[in-house]
Amino acid sequence: MSRKKENIETAGNMLRPTIKDLLITLLLLAAATGIGLLFNQFGFSESNIITVFILGVLIISVVTLSPLYGALGSLASVLLFNWFFIDPRYSFHTYEAEYPVTFAIMLISSLITGTLANRIKSNAMQSAREAFRTKILLETNQLLQKADKADDVVKITEQQIRTLLNRDVTVYSRDRNMDGDAAAESGPIALKIDGAPMEPFENNIVTSMLGECALALENLHNAEEKERASVMVKNEQLRSNLLRAISHDIRSPLTSISGNASNLISHYAQLDNETREQIFSDIYNDAEWLIELVENLLSISRIENGRMELHMSSEILSDVIDEAIKHIDRKAAEHVITVKESDDILLVDVEARLIMQVLINLVNNAIKNTPVGSEISVETGKRGNEAVLTVRDNGPGIPDEIKKEVFELFYTGQEGVADGRRSLGLGLALCRSIAEAHHGNITLSDNLPHGCCFTVSLPLKEVQIDE
Repeated sequence: MSRKKENIETAGNMLRPTIKDLLITLLLLAAATGIGLLFNQFGFSESNIITVFILGVLIISVVTLSPLYGALGSLASVLLFNWFFIDPRYSFHTYEAEYPVTFAIMLISSLITGTLANRIKSNAMQSAREAFRTKILLETNQLLQKADKADDVVKITEQQIRTLLNRDVTVYSRDRNMDGDAAAESGPIALKIDGAPMEPFENNIVTSMLGECALALENLHNAEEKERASVMVKNEQLRSNLLRAISHDIRSPLTSISGNASNLISHYAQLDNETREQIFSDIYNDAEWLIELVENLLSISRIENGRMELHMSSEILSDVIDEAIKHIDRKAAEHVITVKESDDILLVDVEARLIMQVLINLVNNAIKNTPVGSEISVETGKRGNEAVLTVRDNGPGIPDEIKKEVFELFYTGQEGVADGRRSLGLGLALCRSIAEAHHGNITLSDNLPHGCCFTVSLPLKEVQIDE
């Protein structure tokens, strides 16, 4: 590319004589004269010496930029041949009448040779310039396709035009005007070029590059609009699901609490102790469910929106499990719950409160979805560099076709719910969000011959032992 760039730089100055080219011309003429004198010493004919001078003119036309030096070399070669090789030597006189014709033919041959060489060189340089510009245009297109920001698109276009023209160039988009401030709405792109006006071909290439820039900016704008619309649709769907769930699921416990409270107020004296205790228990259970629901909803919204700051600390996983078991649903007494802890000491960097919430949700989910008397086990283990927490049950299990959906927000299964008989579908979604926030994950598999197995993996903390 550097050679092609050099061709572009020099093409505009081809007709301008330079000292460098003059020195090259003089050196080549001296070399041709020297070789001619050497040929003369060895008895070569004059035609051979003429060929040497014509070759010198050809080389001059090829290596110098201005065609002026080809013509100068042609004239000088005739004069040098006359001066050094035609009798009387060292003068411009000649005794033979045919030599003027020879000089004329030699001059015409040199001029034709030099002109053809210059034309070939000019065509080659023009082809190189066009190839270079085409390559710049192609590179610009490829780079703009990879750009994902409007500012990057403008910078790429600016740099590519600067490379093409080899002069200072500034591209202004709608986001940046001539003063560096927010641009007016007059147009998407403006171009400021220092130096002489562009050639027509350069103008066409630059116009094409600016068109590519405008198209890239438009594509980015469309992508942003599409993403914004997608987010709006997702948020609308989220609100719709939330409202639908609230209108159905939250109304039931609130109605139950209100009705039971009304019975107590109106008929307290007529109710026996057993009935009162049952009503109090129902109110308590409904209130606890609502509190758990609100806590899950707040926690998952904070985590999903990145607003929850994790206060990590080094915890022994077994201690977290022992504390979480104390806070599971009161109906746990209706099931057989066992804890099997690993012999290894599993040290993890976690926020203990959140990991406790994961375990409580998983155990409560098993309690709600398995018949009375079912077995639920909580197990810990080590797998590579991960601590593994597993909750198993021997209930009816979850069909394969909905296993991929159970961790989705508001998903509540087909016939029943995925994480509770009466739920917004938040528990398992919250478990996944918490696990991922701790750089872990949660998976669901079958607990053969029947039942579910939820597995949470968390990175183990490396223990540094000071010697």
